Amino acid sequence: MGLEPLEFSDCYLDSPWFRERVRAHEAELEKTNKFIKELLKDGKNLIAATKNLSAAQRKFAHSLRDFKFEFIGDAETDDERYIDASLHEFSNFLKNLEEQREILALSVTETLIKPLERFRKEQLGAVKEEKKKFDKETEKNYSLLEKHLNLSAKKKELQLQEADNQVEHNRKHFYELSLEYVCKLQEIQERKKFECVEPVLSFFQGLFTFYHQGYELAKDFNHYKMALQINIQNTRNRFEGTRSEVEELMNKIRRNPQEHKRANNFTMEGYLYVQEKRPAPFGSSWVKHYCTYRKETKKFTMIPFEHRSGGKAGDEELFILTYCTKRNTDTIDRRFCFDLEASDRPGVPVTMQAFSEEDRKLWMEALDGKEAVSDIFLIPALFFSERHNCNGALKLFNLFFFLLGAQLDKIGFTIIKKCISAVEMRGINDQGLYRVVGVSSKVQRLLTLLMDAKTCNEVDLENSVDWEVKTITSAMKQYLRSLPEPLMTYELHGEFIVPAKSGSPESRVNAVHFLVHKLPEKNKEMLEILVKHLANVSKHAKRNLMTVANLGVVFGPTLMRPQEETVAAIMDLKFQNIVVEILIENHEKIFKTLPDATFPEPISVSVSPPNAPPRQSRRQGQRIKRPLAVYNLCLELDDADSHSSPRDDTPTGSMDSLSSQSPTLAFSSSPPGLLDGNHLIMDSGDLAAWTTNPPGQSRPSMVSWMNTPSANSAATNTTSSTFFFSNPATGSDRAVESVTHRKAKAVYPCEAEHSSELSFQIGAIFEDVQFSREPGWLEGTLNGKRGLIPQNYVQFL
Repeated sequence: MGLEPLEFSDCYLDSPWFRERVRAHEAELEKTNKFIKELLKDGKNLIAATKNLSAAQRKFAHSLRDFKFEFIGDAETDDERYIDASLHEFSNFLKNLEEQREILALSVTETLIKPLERFRKEQLGAVKEEKKKFDKETEKNYSLLEKHLNLSAKKKELQLQEADNQVEHNRKHFYELSLEYVCKLQEIQERKKFECVEPVLSFFQGLFTFYHQGYELAKDFNHYKMALQINIQNTRNRFEGTRSEVEELMNKIRRNPQEHKRANNFTMEGYLYVQEKRPAPFGSSWVKHYCTYRKETKKFTMIPFEHRSGGKAGDEELFILTYCTKRNTDTIDRRFCFDLEASDRPGVPVTMQAFSEEDRKLWMEALDGKEAVSDIFLIPALFFSERHNCNGALKLFNLFFFLLGAQLDKIGFTIIKKCISAVEMRGINDQGLYRVVGVSSKVQRLLTLLMDAKTCNEVDLENSVDWEVKTITSAMKQYLRSLPEPLMTYELHGEFIVPAKSGSPESRVNAVHFLVHKLPEKNKEMLEILVKHLANVSKHAKRNLMTVANLGVVFGPTLMRPQEETVAAIMDLKFQNIVVEILIENHEKIFKTLPDATFPEPISVSVSPPNAPPRQSRRQGQRIKRPLAVYNLCLELDDADSHSSPRDDTPTGSMDSLSSQSPTLAFSSSPPGLLDGNHLIMDSGDLAAWTTNPPGQSRPSMVSWMNTPSANSAATNTTSSTFFFSNPATGSDRAVESVTHRKAKAVYPCEAEHSSELSFQIGAIFEDVQFSREPGWLEGTLNGKRGLIPQNYVQFL
C-alpha cells in the first residue's frame, strides 16, 4: 500500500488522520529531496574525479538501487512499475560498466545535474515554502480560534460580531491555503517519478557513447531504453490528465465543500472543545477533541488532539449517548455549547463547545438534540449523514442531461455513427485528433441540432465546411459524457478497474472480455461502434499521433467516469485508461467472440503434463524482461537481427501502449540457425553459433561458448555456405547444408502461458519453424497462427 490520497474535503475537517497523511507525504518528499541531493553529489564526483571513477560509480549505483518511489493509491500501472524498477536497472548497468574501467568523458552536466537541481529547487523548494506557510497559518488559525472562543458572551454584540467575522475570514483563508498545499503535495508526488528518472535516463544514454568496450551493453540497453521512454511518456500523459481532474475537483470543493463530503460510517464528525473540570479553586479547562458519532448505534467517540504537541492523538474515549441538550449563554460563559450525557455516567453531563453556531446546530441535529433545528440546516445535515448514498450534486448533474435527452436511443446511435463517419472521412489523419477541442459555442450548437430528431438528419457532417473536425470530435465526447451514466456503467466500474491493476496480460484481456459482455446490450453495441473506430484511429498514429495510449488518456474518463468524485477515484484514472487500451487493442476478440462462462482468474497459470520436460523460463529476471510491444517494434526496425515478421494476431497492437502488457519476452540474442540432432545449422554470414544441449538443459551463452575449443574449431572450419560445429556432448563433427525453414512435430502437449505462445497436443505439425530471439524457444506456425514453441517439446522432421 502506497501513500494514501489526500482528499480536499478533509482540509475542512482537519482530522488527526488527515494530519497524519499530510506528514507521510511530507516525509516522502523529504526522502526524495535527500535522495536527489545525494544523487547530485555522486554525479558531480563522477564527473570531477576520473581517477576515482570506479568508486564513484559504485556509490552512484548503490544510491539508485536502494531508492524506491512511493505511489499514491493501492496499485501502480505497468508503466509506473517499470519506471520504479528502472533505478535498479540503471544500477545493474553501472556495475557492468565498472568492469571496463574506461575513462568517461565529463559532459553530463546539462543532461543530469541541471535538471535535477532545477527540479529540487523549483519543485521541492516550492513545496517547502508552501509547508512553512501552511504551518504558520495553522498556528495562527488555532491561536485566533482559541482566543475567540475565550471571549466572554457578556461583551457587546457589536464586538462579538466583529470577532466572529474576523475568525470566519481567517478560517476561510486557512482552508484556501490548506487546499492549495494538499494539491501541491499530491502534484509533486506524481511529478517526481518522471522528473527524477528522465534525467537519469538521459545520463545513461550519454554514458554508453564513451565506452568502446561497452558496445554490446549499449546495444542491449537500447531495447530497455525504448521501453522506458514509452513508459515515461505514458506516465507523463496520464499525469497531465490526472492533474487537470484533481484541479477541477479542488475547485468544485472550494466552491461548495458541503456537497463533496466523503462517504463514511459516521453520522457526524469534527473538532469540539470539551470542558474538563478541576478541583477548586482551579476551575476548568477546555481541551480540543476530535469527535465522531454513529447515529444507528449512538456511539460517541472523543480523541484528544493538539497540533502543537507534535500532532499525536491521545487515547480514544467511547460512550453510548443518552441525550443532548443545548446550553444557553446565561448558564455558561462560553458560546456554542451543548451538553451530552453518557449511559454509563447518568447525571454527569459533558459540556462541549462547537466552533460556531452553525456547527452547533449541525451537531445538535445529528445527536437528536432537544432544541429544534431550522429546516434550512436539515439539507446540509442530510447530505452529511447520508453521504454513503450517491453524491447529490452528481445526481442533479445526471438528471439535467437526462432531461436534455442524452440517451442510448436511436438518436444517440445516429449521432455517434454520423460523427464517426465524418471523422474517418475528413480527419482521420489530423494531428491531435480527439485531443484538440472545438469552440464551446459551436460544439453546443452542433449537439443541439443533432439531438433534435427534426434536424438531426439534415446535418451534413461529411461534406459541410461549417463543422470543423475538432467540433465534431468534441461534440461526440460531450454527448458520451452527457449520458445519465457512463457507457461502461457505474455498476461494473470497480470490476473493470480490478484486472487493470494486477494479473498477466492474458488475464486482463479475458477479464475485460468477460465484463464487456455483462454490459446492457445497448451499452455494448455503442461501445463496440466506438472502440472499432478508435482502433481505426490508432492505425493512423504515425500521422495523427493518436496512439492507443493517447486514446486511452482521452476516452478513459469519458467511458468510465466514477460515481463519486474523490482524489482516490482520480488516482484510478490511469487504470481506466488501461482498460480502454485493452478494448482498443483486442476489440476483435472482445466484441466478436463470446467469453468463457466463468469470470477469469486475475493471473493465468498453466500446468505442464507430468511427463513433459521443463520449459525454458521466459521470466528469469528483471534484466531480461521487456514489453511485447517493444519486442515487435525491434523486429520491425532491426532487419539485420530479425528472423520473423511481427505477428498481426498478437493482441498487443500499438507499440506505444505498454500499459496492458507484461514484460515477458527476453531480448538476449539467439542464433538464427536450426537444430538438427546434435548440430547447429547456420549460414556463413552468421556471427557465431551456440552448441545445443539435451532437452531440459539450458544452452551456454554466446560469450562463454566462444571461449571453448569447439568454438575456435568452428570459426576455422568454414566454407562459403556451411559452418562445421562440434557438440562437446558427443564430440562429433560433420558438415551440414544451410537451412532457412523446417517442419517440426510436437512430442509433448503444451498449454500456452502467454498470448505469444502456441498451445498444442502431441503430434501437432508446425510449419516454417525458425529460431526465436529467446534462448530455448522456437517460432512456428500452427493452424494459421504463428507463435513461440518450447524448443525441447518438438522434434524436427
